[in-house]
Amino acid sequence: MSDSASVSLNPWADRAQRVIPGGTSTGSKRPGVLYGSALASDLPTHARRAYGCRVETADGHELIDLSMALGAVALGYADAEVTAAVAEAASLGPVCGLPPLLEIDVAERLTRVIPCAEQVRFLKSGAEATAAAVRLARAHTGRDHVIASGYFGWHDWSSTALGIPAGAQADVTTVPFDDVTALHEAVANASATLAAIIVEPLVHHIASAEWLTTARDLCNQHGAVLIFDEVKTAFRVRTGGVQQQLGITPDLTTIGKAVANGYALAAVVGCERVMSSASRTWISSTLAAETTALAAARVVLERHAQRDVCGALDRIGAQLQQAVRRALEPHALGIGVHGPSVMWRLTAEQEPVLDALVAECARRGLLLKRGAYQFAALAHDDAAIAAVQSIVSDAAALLRDRTTFSPAET
Repeated sequence: MSDSASVSLNPWADRAQRVIPGGTSTGSKRPGVLYGSALASDLPTHARRAYGCRVETADGHELIDLSMALGAVALGYADAEVTAAVAEAASLGPVCGLPPLLEIDVAERLTRVIPCAEQVRFLKSGAEATAAAVRLARAHTGRDHVIASGYFGWHDWSSTALGIPAGAQADVTTVPFDDVTALHEAVANASATLAAIIVEPLVHHIASAEWLTTARDLCNQHGAVLIFDEVKTAFRVRTGGVQQQLGITPDLTTIGKAVANGYALAAVVGCERVMSSASRTWISSTLAAETTALAAARVVLERHAQRDVCGALDRIGAQLQQAVRRALEPHALGIGVHGPSVMWRLTAEQEPVLDALVAECARRGLLLKRGAYQFAALAHDDAAIAAVQSIVSDAAALLRDRTTFSPAET
């Protein structure tokens, strides 16, 4: 992958590199991550605004967006009702020295739609929520060992990045997704030290009922806490997440992303038996319950109560998948479309070919995410879907006869 720091890009990207390590505070939005080996000076790196399913780039060009802020936006950018609610909350003062009434209202609404939720603690990011869930499990059980399967953010307990002490994960065992045998073996090895099993119930596909039921049964047998990380899946696969779809209820769930349609809100929710441990340990954030994000979440919850948002996302996502498949099929680039319709991914026999496709689509007005995931939004209307097919088709046709895929000249 090309390093954006070594490629001459555009004035905004150059300015960003000077004052922000990597050029942006969100790793998945770094220029080199956006475009990989196809990174070049004419590709968009920054946006002026976002509306509906579109973003306007720094130089005024419009892109249809299939990343939808890495899945954080499901209704559409700058949704009018969400924006009005946020503006009202801001006008009343988003934080003060007392907790807001809105915190209670949104918490009560969450307990009505997420199967495991009896109590709620708000935070600001999915990584915070998963770290809080693990701490609650350890506090509740008095044990240390955690079995994990999935991506849970950048905190020390779940990351192998540079700068993390060697002992930070001494009590964490990772197991492959949807592997029942590995789960049994890890639990047997942890034995009486097992505090929790934490899993993402959807990675490239929704996990099998057998795997999730096995996790539930093993936690019951060993007095451990079962945690589902539904940061990406709640309010998208179903309002109440994969647990609602499959009828398998964890003790704790982490939510975020689409719950507030792009505003910074996450939460750990779960049964009172485990959540009550929050009063015996320390989980706190000054801005956890600031009201602009809570106001956005209330609108999202109301929208889900009024209509089948997740059903619509499923239908729109399937149309987007089909549009991209149709556009790619005649050109034999070795690029596939895989995964559930609401959050799918592009795969390639040769990664530079996918990089080149993403870059060519960006030049023509379509923002794709390399690999995982492309996310549907209610704002993806018929015109946008048709444009997606046209852009991908044109980009693929251009690439069809290319014999090499190397970084573009800058």
